[in-house]
Amino acid sequence: MNATNTTSSTQALRERAQDTFSKHLEYLSSGRIPQWVELFTEDGVLEFPYGPEGFPQKVEGKEALYGYMKNFPEHFDVRFKDLRFHETVDPTLVVAEFASEGTARSTGRPYHQKYISVVETRDGRITRYVDFWNPLVAMKSMAVEESRGMGASFLGAEAS
Repeated sequence: MNATNTTSSTQALRERAQDTFSKHLEYLSSGRIPQWVELFTEDGVLEFPYGPEGFPQKVEGKEALYGYMKNFPEHFDVRFKDLRFHETVDPTLVVAEFASEGTARSTGRPYHQKYISVVETRDGRITRYVDFWNPLVAMKSMAVEESRGMGASFLGAEAS
């Protein structure tokens, strides 16, 4: 393969990975959770390294991803903005910065969040999504005083 074909192939992989990421934001903001789940591989993983106590650190597999995110549209009305991709050596790896504007539906309080996401893809599907966000913003938006309550609220369970 010559340099032109390699560059073109690399760019196509990068564009596909970034398109998958953009669809992720579109599906979440429009509440299309089944379509959002389909962006993942069967064994896809969603990780939250900064999740508070009581909040899952990792969600694995499509069934678990759906169970975890199905209530998102009931809790938040958000729009994503200021998407910025950072070019990586691996074209199937997406590193993105973006923000959200919206409200927590239960309180009407603003939900303005900044994110950094590191997303691994294969064949246009997400294999691993590491979500860096500030849980304190979500807790304040949902008027949750303790972190365990936020996890329960997000999952649609009663806070204990």
